[in-house]
Amino acid sequence: MATVNEIATFTYLGLSNSISPKRHRLVIPQTWLKLRNTRVFSGFGCTSHENPNFVTTPRRNNKILDFRLFNSVELDMFVTSDDEEDEMSEGFFEAIEELERMTREPSDVLEEMNERLSDRELQLVLVYFAQQGRDSWCALEVFEWLRKENRVDKETMELMVSIMCGWVQKLIGAKSETGDVVDLLVDMDCVGLNPSFSMVEKVISLYWDAGERDGAVSFVKEVLRRQIAYSDGNADGHKAGPTGYLAWKMMEEGNYKDAVKLVIDIRDFGLKPELYSYLIAMTAVVKELNEFGKALRKLKGFARTGLIAELDLENLRLIEEYQADLLAEGVQLSNWLIREGGPSLFGVVHERLLAMYVCAGRGIEAERHLWQMKLAGKEVSGDLHDIVLAICASQNELGPISRLLARMEASTSLQKKKTLSWLLRGYIKGGHLENAAETVIKMLDLGLYPDFLDRAAVLQRLRRRVQQSGSLETYLNLCKHLSDASLIGPCLVYLYIKKYRLWIIRTL
Repeated sequence: MATVNEIATFTYLGLSNSISPKRHRLVIPQTWLKLRNTRVFSGFGCTSHENPNFVTTPRRNNKILDFRLFNSVELDMFVTSDDEEDEMSEGFFEAIEELERMTREPSDVLEEMNERLSDRELQLVLVYFAQQGRDSWCALEVFEWLRKENRVDKETMELMVSIMCGWVQKLIGAKSETGDVVDLLVDMDCVGLNPSFSMVEKVISLYWDAGERDGAVSFVKEVLRRQIAYSDGNADGHKAGPTGYLAWKMMEEGNYKDAVKLVIDIRDFGLKPELYSYLIAMTAVVKELNEFGKALRKLKGFARTGLIAELDLENLRLIEEYQADLLAEGVQLSNWLIREGGPSLFGVVHERLLAMYVCAGRGIEAERHLWQMKLAGKEVSGDLHDIVLAICASQNELGPISRLLARMEASTSLQKKKTLSWLLRGYIKGGHLENAAETVIKMLDLGLYPDFLDRAAVLQRLRRRVQQSGSLETYLNLCKHLSDASLIGPCLVYLYIKKYRLWIIRTL
């Protein structure tokens, strides 16, 4: 017996010649076998391109005896049954004929024949009027009657959703106005079609997959303008909404700046995006700052190796402006979110702001939002403390460093070493070599041995400075402590006094 998902494909098929009066045959594209497994955001999509048009055609009064000639489903093979229960009754064909005459309301016709039609036959009636060339809107009227009569089961709902997906795909493919697509969603809601996934998100996906990026943006604006209802969530667990969902689609393709611009433009357009979209946009700011930082570090690396020229003042100014603009957009989004979302969102907002300032290397601002997270009851990991500490150390911000190190007193030895290692790396990155040497000595005094690469980096940088300035004190003091801790072997320090042509050699 053909399932309703196989029956659903009748929406897009043509009728062929009969084999015998007892065997009816429907020729179905092979792609429709996958209908049951084709899922998009907890719902399912349509893969066929032969979707019904929205042209309402006059219903013909001619007999549809040809329709009686098909009773099996063919998909490179036949799914047939000779059981009497699989044969379509006379009532089914009478219902089709009566509905085709268009002389009475579909609900009146179906009500009159309710007892004579099985659930499978009612599904076939629905599919019949959804196929191309028929009065597509009659399918909506049939479904509305089925819902009112409580005869819509899971398969019937899936069948109607697949039909609706096909209609939407047809409109998008024909580059119809977004208003027409929204009108269809309104009609869908009016007949009580409530799929388990958000139909609004499904339409956005159809626009996106068709390469209609501008169409997707126009659709989202039209949905917000008309205040079309959408589901409260989906299988991914996020709070649903057209703006946030489209921004998320943009982020998936790495278009972080476009995602931020979308949310801000919609807000400036006078519409009200959902709260979730602000969080998505702030996440996009973080990702854009992170990618921008990676590109900038790579650029500076090329400059150091001589592959490109050093960045001039104008380029440095443009870099600073771009980063500042991104941060300003993130702050603007956070202000909207705090104003509209209330105290319950303070923690997650400051978490995003902290990530933004960390990516931008702004130590003081990052430290401020770290404490704001704590005040809002948001848990802050030790790793975040250490990262902020390293940024502040690179900028030699004494106040934040002192506050962030205060928590180290109650830490374990392992955690102390980890925190001081981050502090050391921050000093090295910022070129604060005296502070870096003091941190190494402090670690040795606590019995915490710095990693080899960390102490080697400090020695190398100090040695290079000695060659440039001749200042030996910090370097010799560090060498002595490392030697006492057996972390380096005996070494010789050479000093040449040019005036007296004198070499001085000292053993450490």
